Amino acid sequence: MSGVTVSIDPHVHSDESYDGHEPVELILEHAAEIGLDAVVITDHDVIGESKRAAALADDYGLIGIPGVEVSTAHGHLLAVGVERMPPRRESYAETVEWIHEHGGVAIVPHPFQRSRHGVRERNIPVPDGEQRTDFAGSVASAGGAADGGSDDPLGVVDEVDAVEVFNAWLFTGYRNRRARRFAAEHGYPGVAASDAHHLEYVGRAFTEVEIDGRDSRDAVTADDVLDAIRDGTTTVDGRRAPVPMAAKHYVGAAGRKSGYYAKTGATRTAIGAKWAVTEALSTVRVAAFQGVHRAARVLSWVT
Repeated sequence: MSGVTVSIDPHVHSDESYDGHEPVELILEHAAEIGLDAVVITDHDVIGESKRAAALADDYGLIGIPGVEVSTAHGHLLAVGVERMPPRRESYAETVEWIHEHGGVAIVPHPFQRSRHGVRERNIPVPDGEQRTDFAGSVASAGGAADGGSDDPLGVVDEVDAVEVFNAWLFTGYRNRRARRFAAEHGYPGVAASDAHHLEYVGRAFTEVEIDGRDSRDAVTADDVLDAIRDGTTTVDGRRAPVPMAAKHYVGAAGRKSGYYAKTGATRTAIGAKWAVTEALSTVRVAAFQGVHRAARVLSWVT
């Protein structure tokens, strides 16, 4: 059977996020230039720019996949492949169920890192028969009750589809390793993502997804990618991009920013171009001085 592998960064923020900085056109252009096949804009609790990016993706030779990073009652959750904004502040399990009902995949981002609203392990719905937490926060076992008396009020809950086992912003590596162990223990597919809030970080970690039944990348659809994530045909890549490609990302991003603001003629043109040049000089300098240290640290994450 024929098949193809595509590279996707499933966790990127645009300027529609309260903490994002880049317009989606610039993100799409950069993603295409560095060799990604898809990038999912997952802004915080807003989906407008992500849907627009998915509609524009084909113009850049990319696969268009909308998404959002939703704030649940228990922490952040990526809803990839949905066209509507999930309800906020619902339980993790209820939000996972909503995502599935609307055709998306639920991915746990930066798990266990509470400083960035990562979900606690006890709040992630796990396979039937294993210990988990119900909507009220009490611990129950599937098929039993929290107090060992009556039947479990939840019954069977929807599980997440994948776990972000390599987030490029988890610099110590401890949470990434813990996420990797959790995914392996429960049989969840692992994904890698940049969690980029600035252009130069897009693609610094990404996921390779194997698509069966397609002869070329051009034939791959968003639904193909979602199905492959559900099936677990994913490979994590967080080693090459952060180190050897870092300078290329920095310099290329700065140049694209300057070109974008000049081309759009926006009021931010002069400021944006000046900022891009300044950032390019700064980041290249940082890359030069910290390259060896960064390489050693990244290798410690993945070994």
